[in-house]
Amino acid sequence: MSRRSGILEFAVLGLLRESPMHGYELRKRLNTSLGIFRAFSYGTLYPCLKTLVASGWLIEEPSGDETDATPASSLTGRRAKIVYRLTAEGKEHFEELLSHTGPDAWEDEHFAARFAFFGQTERDVRMRVLEGRRSRLEERLEKMRASLARTRERLDDYTLELQRHGMESVEREVRWLNELIESERSGRDQRRSSPEGSAQQDTSGETGGLPRHRGDTPPDPSDDTAK
Repeated sequence: MSRRSGILEFAVLGLLRESPMHGYELRKRLNTSLGIFRAFSYGTLYPCLKTLVASGWLIEEPSGDETDATPASSLTGRRAKIVYRLTAEGKEHFEELLSHTGPDAWEDEHFAARFAFFGQTERDVRMRVLEGRRSRLEERLEKMRASLARTRERLDDYTLELQRHGMESVEREVRWLNELIESERSGRDQRRSSPEGSAQQDTSGETGGLPRHRGDTPPDPSDDTAK
């Protein structure tokens, strides 16, 4: 399975954990909520859905909407819409994927998908993913600076400006990550100092790690200039 296929399966499972959907609705949510999938087609989504069904992580059900439940017909060529629902095994598998914090979770497209489901992710896991992503970008930034220092004299003005733009994009995302990490730490410290802190559980749906005030638009990890 390719890395991109794995990201798509993760995103589909995450969206279906929220509610059952049919294929068109899933594709729309993937395009609007997760911009990294804006270029993919039905030819990519439906094989993914079939794989997840075959794995026992999804089930197919006829749509409950009477207007969607048109039976297959040789005259109309229309088929009843299929709704995809997450199984108990699928939910367990998705929760296992959510707990992964290895290097794959720090890469551009995978990080964007992981971040989209941070509301369903445990705080400690969010911290490890954010810190890993920051570390990966700091390494990238160091390499970009070293490369620019070596080649600056050989670059024309436009290529040089493109290199600077790429560095600024990475620097902006690092600053954004610093804000998120600090907010996550502040929220954790507040709970520990709370009189009821020992009785409170760290639920996966908490969003206390988001900075309350951010003037900048969150950077797009899939921006090619930041690579």
